[in-house]
Amino acid sequence: MELGLGTAIGEINRAGGVLGGRPLEIVTRDHRSIPARGIRNLEEFARTPDLVAVFGGRFSPVVIEQLPTLKASKTLFMAAWSSADMIVDNGMRPNYVYRLSLRDSLAMPKLLDTARKRGLRKVGLLLTNTSWGRSNLAAAEKFVEANKDVRIVQTAWYNWRDQTLVARYKALRAAGAQAIVLVANDDEAAVLVREVAALPPAERMPILSHWGVTGGEFTRQAGPALHQVDFSVIQTFSFFNADKKRLARFMTALAAVSKIRRIEDIDGPVGVAHAYDMMHILAKAIDQAGSTDRKAVRDALEKVRRHEGLIKTYAPPFSPTRHEALGERELLMARYRKDGVLVPTSD
Repeated sequence: MELGLGTAIGEINRAGGVLGGRPLEIVTRDHRSIPARGIRNLEEFARTPDLVAVFGGRFSPVVIEQLPTLKASKTLFMAAWSSADMIVDNGMRPNYVYRLSLRDSLAMPKLLDTARKRGLRKVGLLLTNTSWGRSNLAAAEKFVEANKDVRIVQTAWYNWRDQTLVARYKALRAAGAQAIVLVANDDEAAVLVREVAALPPAERMPILSHWGVTGGEFTRQAGPALHQVDFSVIQTFSFFNADKKRLARFMTALAAVSKIRRIEDIDGPVGVAHAYDMMHILAKAIDQAGSTDRKAVRDALEKVRRHEGLIKTYAPPFSPTRHEALGERELLMARYRKDGVLVPTSD
């Protein structure tokens, strides 16, 4: 996300900044996936002069715990890589949260429908024991209620930093699962992949994963085991599918802030692309508001009419009744190549 933001801000500042010549700047804080630290960071940000917005990434449980602080401080929050539905569906009036990212209520149907299209109609859910996991369970249950030909045979829960998941995996298989739908970040997903690869081939079920695995060092942690398991992951964007002209413009801007010259070397592609597009949309809102006042910018975000972004053309990005910039049409499945590069599939 920081790479995407930095690329966009470089373009914006070289073009004269916002509000007739004011440059944009990134200030970073690390909550280390600890909600109390995330809340403390937000409180500090809210007191920062001329802070326009806070961008947040993965770890939906942290963002959910931050919501009361966002509401109390009227801090504008740009969710560019978190997916729990209640981050946007938070009951705020007015709502200070905007998202250019995936929603669990879109992700889980896509994962389950992909399994169904592959002929895998009996699915086991392996979920993190957090609000993110519970958000996905609700979405999965709603999908199977409307699609009787897909069945969740059992749901297994694990805790953050668990050192083994194979017993839960085996329990799902024993319950009749033909595939696993996984909601995990990189650490626990790598543990599972290594353990599944160590099983006899006949006991290795396909794993369809939520996208949390793509934000860390999953491929390094999983190692060669990743290519012994049928593992695919949901995405909202791939640089391999990008419009050529827009991609060329992005790569030129990227080269001004990074040594990266090939799309194959971009880690966490959705985080980069989401943050890049969202920063440009935010800059348009700042100019439209004519101010760095967070309420004025919040209101202006609902009035930006169009943005031709890297991911798509947003027309408009947001509205008073829709604070979600992406939808079902952007969803795709991807797999890791032997060299660790994530590439789209035909699913």
